[in-house]
Amino acid sequence: MQPKIILGIDPGTRITGYGVIEHSPHQSVPLDFGCIRPPPDLALEERYKIIFDGVEQLIEKFKPEAIAIESQFVMKNVQSALKLGMAKGMVLLAAARRKIPIFEYAPKKAKQAVVGKGQASKEQVQRMIQTLLRLPKLPEPEDAADALALAICCAHHLRFATCTNLSKELSKTKTRSKPLWRQAASLTDSPSR
Repeated sequence: MQPKIILGIDPGTRITGYGVIEHSPHQSVPLDFGCIRPPPDLALEERYKIIFDGVEQLIEKFKPEAIAIESQFVMKNVQSALKLGMAKGMVLLAAARRKIPIFEYAPKKAKQAVVGKGQASKEQVQRMIQTLLRLPKLPEPEDAADALALAICCAHHLRFATCTNLSKELSKTKTRSKPLWRQAASLTDSPSR
């Protein structure tokens, strides 16, 4: 498995956290993390544009092969949920323009991938991210740590999917009489009736 660059995004209208890792089978290396902070006094559409532009710059700089984003959860405040959904939409649009696959994970799933339990506190996530990525200090702000957790969760998911797919392919080839390329060719070579 070749190293993959994964961009994790924790979207928000005030703070959008990001974390970029390079993941190989044996380790994840942090490339960058931080946050996009649109000025709070700007109109919402201007803040969304800053989020979109910031994500596009990250994509241009790091050229990720996957983007991990926090899935939206239902809030009691409908207006907050809509605003958060719009911030998430900016990330989805930036990814779609470059045809980068998006992987969505619930906050509990990301915490579980990093700490081992979905109910972990923000501080526990930060400390575990620091340990896993061998950072000299806690990743701050918390939104950046959450974004790194999403990237690590995605790395685990992709590694598991690759292992599962490889295992399935190996078991299929053991039972086949023809190689894969020959089977595909024989399907198209048969005369149509």
